[in-house]
Amino acid sequence: MGKEVNTTGELVGPAVNNSSSGDDEVEIDLGEIFYLLWTHIVQILGLFAAGAVVVFLLTFFLVTPKYTATSRMYITSGSKSVVDLSSLQVSSQLKADYQELIKSNSILQDVIDDLSLDEDVDTLKGQIAVSNPSDTRILNLSVTTTNAQLSADIANELAKQAKTYLPKVMKTDEPNVFEEAQVPDHKSSPSYQKNALIGGLVTALLYCAVIIIRHVTNDTFVTPDDINKVFGVQPLATIPEGKKRSGRKHRKKED
Repeated sequence: MGKEVNTTGELVGPAVNNSSSGDDEVEIDLGEIFYLLWTHIVQILGLFAAGAVVVFLLTFFLVTPKYTATSRMYITSGSKSVVDLSSLQVSSQLKADYQELIKSNSILQDVIDDLSLDEDVDTLKGQIAVSNPSDTRILNLSVTTTNAQLSADIANELAKQAKTYLPKVMKTDEPNVFEEAQVPDHKSSPSYQKNALIGGLVTALLYCAVIIIRHVTNDTFVTPDDINKVFGVQPLATIPEGKKRSGRKHRKKED
């Protein structure tokens, strides 16, 4: 059934109910969405820049820089001869044991006492990361704090305590500390560039989401094509907005 619609979106003719199941389906045209976003490209780029600047400033003034220092240890399995399969299996087990025992309360408490640290064992444990590069018998003892010198001191003291304490507990040879931690020259976190980029992207994406949601949920008929998309019929005619206004003015003058 045909119907008339004016340019403001008002239906003049009878409405057509094209829904048989009662469920409304929303069809999204990707090309239309792309064009919609392209028409707002200036605002999107502006918000991207604004979000990046805001997050950069917040990171710079509110986030305390942290520094990471790493000492490195080499684990021996006790075999002085040719390395065989059994030796490699023992070394693999030792690496897992070392990773757990290095962060034990006894070793950490000795580190705190020797360096006269103000923090407790749990706090210190959260600052330590023990890693093992793949297919090696090397352990990296990394310490991250807000003080570069303190990070290096803790990493070196931790390696020293581990070298003395762990062989007594595990009844194995001493690990070799082949690389002491150096005072880091650069902070490990935060990354100003990364945070600024994330802040800009999040701000721009949120604005794009708002634009798309407004477009999809807007059910106002603006053009005859909108009627055709929803109801599958083409309006017979439209009433120009200008004529409608002039008619109202004419009636007022007659009154």
